[in-house]
Amino acid sequence: MADLSQPNNQFFNQDDHLARLLIDDQVEAPWYKNFVQNLKDTINPPKLPPLELTSKPVAVKDIWGLYGRQKKSFFMSTGVQFLMIGLLIWAFSTKVVQNQVKTITSLVYTAPDIQEYQPKLAPKKDVMAGGGGGGDRSPLPAARGQRPKFALKQFTPPQQVIANPNAKMTMEPTLIGPPELNAVLPNNNMNQWGDPLAKIGPPSNGPGSGGGIGSGKGGGIGSGNGGGLGPGEGGGVGGGVFRVGGGVTAPSLLYKVEPEYSEEARKAKYQGTVLLYIEVDPSGRATNIRVQRSLGLGLDEKAIEAVKKWKFSPGKKDGKPVTVAATIEVNFRLL
Repeated sequence: MADLSQPNNQFFNQDDHLARLLIDDQVEAPWYKNFVQNLKDTINPPKLPPLELTSKPVAVKDIWGLYGRQKKSFFMSTGVQFLMIGLLIWAFSTKVVQNQVKTITSLVYTAPDIQEYQPKLAPKKDVMAGGGGGGDRSPLPAARGQRPKFALKQFTPPQQVIANPNAKMTMEPTLIGPPELNAVLPNNNMNQWGDPLAKIGPPSNGPGSGGGIGSGKGGGIGSGNGGGLGPGEGGGVGGGVFRVGGGVTAPSLLYKVEPEYSEEARKAKYQGTVLLYIEVDPSGRATNIRVQRSLGLGLDEKAIEAVKKWKFSPGKKDGKPVTVAATIEVNFRLL
């Protein structure tokens, strides 16, 4: 039997084993040799044998969907999308939605109620409410002329046709009202007293009575009663129309009719805002409607036509309904 404890040179040689583990010095060539070899391979690369493919494609399961590319799924998806688009078009084509989108109406005077946070002060005197009138029962209407100045007291009413031209003592005529009105109200430079808003005509004090000029009575100018100017009463000016403030509350909108688009504006795809001046009377209706900013193309008429059908809660002064002036914006927008 052979002794296995002793190494057999025929099968195991330690020096040969170590020689195989060590790296031969000739494995790493100098850099210049590598450079020359790389240069030769670049200029004249060696021809390699053709590559032989040993693998073949294998069919795998479709990973792009659980149901594959079925025509049924395609038509169902497309149908749902067209249905959603059709519902949107139908919704925006209804008259109710179009009216809400194309027309936005706002009351300019609307403001939050802050009376609880304001100190209790005495209400200011509204100098823009009141009016007056007069005349000497002339058959001719009052003619245009320059209005006198406002003063707190009146000693002589204005006259265009003076009954006594040779009076020994004369005083400049005045109208009853706050003197502040002289700076805010327009006037003309005619050389005779008269109604600044009347038409030019032959001299006349008007068919009114009580002195003054106009068709009213009381020694003022206009169709009202009193020594002021305009169709109101009690002196001052304003035609009996109040403004918000000074103890006057603002009207509030209760019911409205949406204005319609005119055919001309719709064809021209015209948009914008109509600004209207209105006076809300004690019954809650809009009166004396005037256009302050026009759009044209029939939209002004459509806005006025709709506002006439609106219903307001009237403004109040001292707890009683009064006529209050306001400004309304009517916006026209197309889809």
